[in-house]
Amino acid sequence: MPKNFRRVVTGHRIEDGKSFIWKDSAPPQSLEPMPELILHEIWETGSKASNMGDRDAAIRENSIEPHDPAGTIFRIVEFPPDEIWMAGDVGEGFKEMGSGSAHDDASDTPGMHETQTTDYAIVMEGEIWAVMAAGETKLRAGDVLVQRGTNHAWSNRSNKLSIVAFVLVGAEPRL
Repeated sequence: MPKNFRRVVTGHRIEDGKSFIWKDSAPPQSLEPMPELILHEIWETGSKASNMGDRDAAIRENSIEPHDPAGTIFRIVEFPPDEIWMAGDVGEGFKEMGSGSAHDDASDTPGMHETQTTDYAIVMEGEIWAVMAAGETKLRAGDVLVQRGTNHAWSNRSNKLSIVAFVLVGAEPRL
């Protein structure tokens, strides 16, 4: 059963410019590309964040990276234990997320992928392993990982849900 998250977004009233609570609800778009692996889209910006208009930037075409190469994405991901989410076709899951080309089909590690972003991963609940092409480390609630465009994967080796908040920032590709 997916977790319930509350997303509160502020805005400016057109008639007098006063600030107000524009949205107060669950994230408007969630995706389950693999069994019980759930992405909750919170917000996306372009190369220059805008506080104008009334378009909900979380309602977007699926992609794990920002659509604007210089943009950002904020999302929360629920990682069930590995044996649940890895039971599906991980490559197909990446395609469903709109990022099939990010998936490293040649890797022996399920879910290995590379994005052209700098990511801040904040573990909110549980524990998860950050797996690199050479090495790995266990992260617990309160830990933060800065992922710098590396080929990486996530592994929940516990028997409990892991919840991770991600901020992805478009970055120059490494050479």
